[in-house]
Amino acid sequence: MTALLDHLLATPLLAIALTLAAHAAGTRLLKALGAPAWCPPILAAALLLAGVLALLSIDYADYRRGAAWLMLLLGPATVALGLPLHQQMPRIIALWRPLLACLPVAVLLAAAYAVGIAWWLGAPPEILAALAPKSVTAPIALGINAQIGGPVSLMMGGLLITGVATVGFVSLGARLLGIHDERIIGLALGLNGHALGTVRAFEIGPVAGAFASLGMSLTGILSALFLPLAWRLVGA
Repeated sequence: MTALLDHLLATPLLAIALTLAAHAAGTRLLKALGAPAWCPPILAAALLLAGVLALLSIDYADYRRGAAWLMLLLGPATVALGLPLHQQMPRIIALWRPLLACLPVAVLLAAAYAVGIAWWLGAPPEILAALAPKSVTAPIALGINAQIGGPVSLMMGGLLITGVATVGFVSLGARLLGIHDERIIGLALGLNGHALGTVRAFEIGPVAGAFASLGMSLTGILSALFLPLAWRLVGA
């Protein structure tokens, strides 16, 4: 059995097959449960995949090496979100002043509160580095991680937890505060929840999806520009 796994892991086929199977199983499971908004299919898929890797004693580094081919699709998928941005450009331009005022603050807080809490709890610098890009979409977060360091597996876990938590808390907060404006909800989902929040925003409507795409894109750009610089300045 071990020899067979080693042979299969020498190619990307096993990692890709496990990933696609976990996603399909997670999607079917959540549909059977009524597709709760607080639990996206990727969370169920990640938990199923983690269980399979543990059961088969497959090292995460081996799995990640094979699944790297799928990671190549993240870039084009992110760029494709420019289409809804173009379609909603008149609405976005009309709000350029409040957007310009809130985006830098939101990006700063998205990185600062996670790093600050971890630092207060005594986390070492490599853990702080892994948590800093937690609200940035995966392709850009990987680039930031290459510059500031930190375990990639922890960073990816932070991205998943952040996205899932954002979907739940933004939905709950919007209900409690009586916010129904799709622009506000979508922007909050994209700013904090990157791709997972953006997917949820498109389920709400095209306007929410476009503003989530804007929030996710600009969060990624500003974080890529300033996080590595800030990391060097503080000497972390």
